[in-house]
Order: sequence, then structure tokens, then C-alpha cells
Amino acid sequence: MEDRLTELETKLAFAEDLLDTLNQTVARQQAQIDLLQAQLCMLHQQIKDVQGAEPRGLREEIPPHY
Repeated sequence: MEDRLTELETKLAFAEDLLDTLNQTVARQQAQIDLLQAQLCMLHQQIKDVQGAEPRGLREEIPPHY
């Protein structure tokens, strides 16, 4: 009986450690997602700013090697 209790306590300790590790991983990933979303918003705004700039002529659309 004592061996079973010790085994269960050991398993519980490992499970708690795994849960803490997973929580830290999820928190880190959420921080990365938040950063990526902010960067995406900035890029989207930059694209809108460039598209809203003065219209380009056809001459500027032709690649320089032609």
C-alpha cells in the first residue's frame, strides 16, 4: 500500500511539473502571437500608406531590364 501511495505521489509531482511547463509554453506563445499581430498591423498600415501615395505611372511599372 505504501509503495502505491509513493508511486502516485511521484506521478502527481511529474504531472504538476508538466502542467507548469505547458503553462509557461502557452504564455510564451501567446506573447509571440501578440507581437506578431502587432507587427502585422504595422505592415498593413504601411501598405495602406504606400497605396494611398501619389499614383504611379506606367513608366514606373516597367521593370528596369526592359
